[in-house]
Amino acid sequence: MVSAQQKARRQQKLEELCAAAVRALTGDAALHYRQGRLCRDLRPLPLHAPHLRTDPASDDFTSFRGAADGAALRLAHSDAGLHRRLCPGDPVERLLFELLEQLRCETRLPPGMPGVAQNLRHRFEAWSRAFHRSGLAEGHLGILLYTVAQISWSRLTGWPVLEETEDLIEVTRAAIVPAIGFALAGLRRHRDDQAAFAGHALEMARLVGGMIRSARAEQAAEEGADEEDAASAAFSLLLDFDDEEPDTIATAPTGRSRVLEESGHGYRVYTTRYDRKVDAGTLVRKALLREYRERLDRRIAEQGVNLGRLAHQLTAVLAVPRRDGWSFGEEQGRIDGRRLAQLISSPAERRLFRLEQYKMEADCVVSFLVDCSGSMKAHIEAVTMMIDILVRALEMAGVATEVLGFTTGAWNGGRARLDWLARGRPRNPGRLNEVCHMVFKDADRSWRRARADIAALFKADLFREGVDGEAVDWACSRLLARGEARRILIVVSDGSPMDGATGQANDPYYLDNHLKEVVARHEAMRDVEVLGIGVGLDLSPYYRRCLATDLSRPLDTPLFSEIVQLIGGRGRR
Repeated sequence: MVSAQQKARRQQKLEELCAAAVRALTGDAALHYRQGRLCRDLRPLPLHAPHLRTDPASDDFTSFRGAADGAALRLAHSDAGLHRRLCPGDPVERLLFELLEQLRCETRLPPGMPGVAQNLRHRFEAWSRAFHRSGLAEGHLGILLYTVAQISWSRLTGWPVLEETEDLIEVTRAAIVPAIGFALAGLRRHRDDQAAFAGHALEMARLVGGMIRSARAEQAAEEGADEEDAASAAFSLLLDFDDEEPDTIATAPTGRSRVLEESGHGYRVYTTRYDRKVDAGTLVRKALLREYRERLDRRIAEQGVNLGRLAHQLTAVLAVPRRDGWSFGEEQGRIDGRRLAQLISSPAERRLFRLEQYKMEADCVVSFLVDCSGSMKAHIEAVTMMIDILVRALEMAGVATEVLGFTTGAWNGGRARLDWLARGRPRNPGRLNEVCHMVFKDADRSWRRARADIAALFKADLFREGVDGEAVDWACSRLLARGEARRILIVVSDGSPMDGATGQANDPYYLDNHLKEVVARHEAMRDVEVLGIGVGLDLSPYYRRCLATDLSRPLDTPLFSEIVQLIGGRGRR
């Protein structure tokens, strides 16, 4: 049985592959998938053709590739502004207009790409079968919409209509073609000209929309049926398959922050007076730290993780070749001047050359930033074990590491909120709490010297609320001060940014949107690779490269292999 975690990982890999295909076809490096939707930077793209919507529960890989290829062709060959200006207001007509424009773009496939053509055909036929087998094509309105989609697709692409339903649509096709024949012919004739094509597409949408409205009115008069119910049934078929996704890892909830969007000065901090950065080891008594460390060592030993193998995997993805002197006495390469005398004394001697030597070396620093909000208390033992194991393995691979944490100094705003209340509650104060950034291990200390302080993560009363965006910025600034060529920040969290006082004084998504801005900024600058490890949560709304994990299960080899792939996936989005 496939677990929810495995499903989430499979879906994430699928989206990464599809995003790579879309970027390759469009040449647009900013495209990626978030929550199953194609986005440019943080903004979802308006792609409304019904067959571009896929269902992880029922669609196969080729269907996902077909939808991705179709989206790429739409972006490459359609003027979005022109399309938006011409879009009709009537929902039925708009739906048909969207479908026809998408089908037009799919005919603009560059030559020499038979695989993409097969993907597109597979996707449309899969959607057609799903439409037919759902039973909604059995009604008068459903079969009309389905027939128009089939004959338009066939006329534009040259593929035959779906054989499985050819007999089903025959009567409807014979009835409507005399009415829409001229527009249908115009679609194929002008498929290389979006504006000219749009005229025929709008004409067809208007004709079909009129047929549907007329048929719907007749049906309502004869059967007393609710006109709106009939329309809803038809549209739910086209626009929504089954959105139910039980047994999957949830995606972090997110939304728009009106306060942040309307703010002329961006993200604000009401006061930094009470903010602090502390060494976490100083917050715990020495005796308690030793007890925590012993407990951590026992739990790690029970996991049976092969550290040497993990270090080897990390070396393979992080190390790069570095020049390491010369190899002398070679039979080829550059002539070694010091050995020319041997050529005179021994003309048969061939080992007169030298070669450059290289060794694999990891010029890299990895920082773990742990969300120390209250909800993480339930997971902190597994998180601490995971981080401790990774720190040791990275150190064996020659990689410098940091372990950082972030929380707030108080619940519900603390002294910052009291100051705000004393000043008459000015509107939109920005972040309204005392942030607390903790250092469990800095990059200059070895794991052996910092092992006790790492165990301070066990101290649950340090955990309060979370201001993630500022913490990510702080951790990135620490990495940027380092001299390593590659800098990686891994944020470990089980939820969205949350501070009660800030949310009440601004709006619920103020901190959420700031985190997105911070991560997007570093992704655009490419100065630090910011990755996310979600603890029982999909963090894709915040991090392009992330991994959803189920830490209620043992820390096994597959989990660490997934983390290694996440760390090594530079260049993927």
